Amino acid sequence: MNLINQIIQNGNGTTLLFFPFLLALVTAFLAFPTIIFIAHAKQLVDVPDKRSVHSKTVPTLGGIGIFFAVAIVLTLCGAFLDAKLLMPIVGALIILFFLGVKDDILILSPKKKMLGQIIAALMVILITDIRITTFSGILGLEDLPYFISIGFTLFVFILIINAYNLIDGLDGLAGSVGLLVSMFYGFLFFNMQEMSLTVVSLALVGALIPFLYFNFSKVRKIFMGDTGSMVVGFLLAFQSVAFISINQLNPMAQFHLNAPIIVLAILFFPLLDTLRIFYVRVVILKKHPFSPDKNHIHHHMLQLGLKHWQVTLVISIASTSVLIGALLAQGLNVNIQLLIVILAGLLMFSLPFFINYSVFKQRIKMNKFLKKLHIIH
Repeated sequence: MNLINQIIQNGNGTTLLFFPFLLALVTAFLAFPTIIFIAHAKQLVDVPDKRSVHSKTVPTLGGIGIFFAVAIVLTLCGAFLDAKLLMPIVGALIILFFLGVKDDILILSPKKKMLGQIIAALMVILITDIRITTFSGILGLEDLPYFISIGFTLFVFILIINAYNLIDGLDGLAGSVGLLVSMFYGFLFFNMQEMSLTVVSLALVGALIPFLYFNFSKVRKIFMGDTGSMVVGFLLAFQSVAFISINQLNPMAQFHLNAPIIVLAILFFPLLDTLRIFYVRVVILKKHPFSPDKNHIHHHMLQLGLKHWQVTLVISIASTSVLIGALLAQGLNVNIQLLIVILAGLLMFSLPFFINYSVFKQRIKMNKFLKKLHIIH
């Protein structure tokens, strides 16, 4: 650990961090072709239905490659960095990995998946003691008692994991969101000189780049499946909680007073889509909150005629814009920052609905006009 810190202080930390990134990148690139071949050979594929946005059978075991690459990097780096931090993460990922694989192959009940997520999250929270200790004055709330802190941190883990799982419905979308979020956190952790956390971010970035390559491929396409969404979602949740925890414990930290606002800005898209879809399903449609449908934000973007990669690009640009807005508002009162992030996020991600509604109205007007001219019946 002292050797690593000495290298970082001497200015060679950037070079050193190429190792976990490249190791994850190469491992994933080598793993995915084999996984795709085995999945097709054993018919472990997703068969398209009326909700699907693809027309051919596609392997759903991409999460295996992501897990494999991240686990190898964290295990090797654990010997040189903070093993007490990295090893519990690997243990939690193993739990989620086996639950995800079983769900992708045999289907697992939501209760069992939720239980696995709770066990994995609690294991990391209790062993590492990385948790949210205060609301930082947001809405007038301050320090949290220990057990309430544990409970609230657990809630945040479960919320982020499942919010990420819900956006996995489009080629490249979940992978791109995971990549973008981890790049944000990797940059922030590196500036904070938190090398163990930087390695977590870089390992996920390195694993997701090959996944996106195959996810967008027309010949050797693969989905991340529940294995991938739980593994990646958990890592995003951990990075989020770790970022908040470290900043809250250090009064001299740049984001000491507004770390939760920065996290909200980074994760605004999956959190907004989750809250919105739950409201539509439960309040409007009177359905189960996890019942599948095509009411997600990305589905509305597809209805505008955008391609998968265009939807992903628009969402990535919008997410980056919300984060930039949060960073620019840093000097303001924390509640004003919260309001700015919410308004900016709602504006950026509501545009598809307004555009879609406007286009729909224009089509109705055009149809009425053509009917008057007796061009259509």
